[in-house]
Amino acid sequence: MTVRTRRAVFLLAAAVLAAVLAWAFGGLPHFGASRPSSGLTLNQLAVPQRHITDVVTAVNFDYRGFDTLGEEFIFFAAVLGTALILRPKLAERPGHVADYATGRAVPPTSDAVRVIGLGLTPPTVVFGLYVIAHGHLTPGGGFQGGVVVATAVLLIYLAGEFEDLHGLYTEVALERAEAIGAAGYVGVGLLGLAAGGVFLQNVLPLGQTGSVFSAGVVPLINLSVGLEITAGLVLLLTNFLHQVIVLRPGARSAPTALPPRV
Repeated sequence: MTVRTRRAVFLLAAAVLAAVLAWAFGGLPHFGASRPSSGLTLNQLAVPQRHITDVVTAVNFDYRGFDTLGEEFIFFAAVLGTALILRPKLAERPGHVADYATGRAVPPTSDAVRVIGLGLTPPTVVFGLYVIAHGHLTPGGGFQGGVVVATAVLLIYLAGEFEDLHGLYTEVALERAEAIGAAGYVGVGLLGLAAGGVFLQNVLPLGQTGSVFSAGVVPLINLSVGLEITAGLVLLLTNFLHQVIVLRPGARSAPTALPPRV
């Protein structure tokens, strides 16, 4: 295909897109107008129907849970694609390269940063798990809580060295955890089919409104999503750090084997 042909195809597609967008924007309500009928209906029905006090979670993981499943697998595919792109080449594997920036002078981590970072790690993990477990009761859930837990892993790196962080887990374990989290969402959806209903049907007891053990299958979905988001973000962090530092046997104390501070 010639440059002129590609340009013509692009201009034609851009013109069609512009026309469709103009048509869509023309049908929008006036600025400041409000159509709260859907929100009011959900506020009235979510609590008695699903025993969920966070209506946003009821929408995300119940009323339109199939859409959220697609969003979760978009994240899964993004992490998988990034991991494939950043996979180490032969010259980047241990024993070949310690640091691309030779002569890099990385100052050691200060005692203040170590104490604060390590001190914040346990409460960050606890808070992230709390956000995941209470996603159907208060604002939060698996996506938000997973980000918080992954932040705790980043604090471990900032408070120590890459060797300390890398000794806590393996990339294989992270990949399996992310896959289990993604499969867990699908597994919860299959419970509805197994019970004779439809995919992602809420088939477990709804429990008492306001209790942690309520909302049926929604807490299980939150746990699955939290596991996938945590593992996926930590896997991304590890892959990005590997682009800066590749450890060699016996190079643990070498100044050039340390990654720069983020």
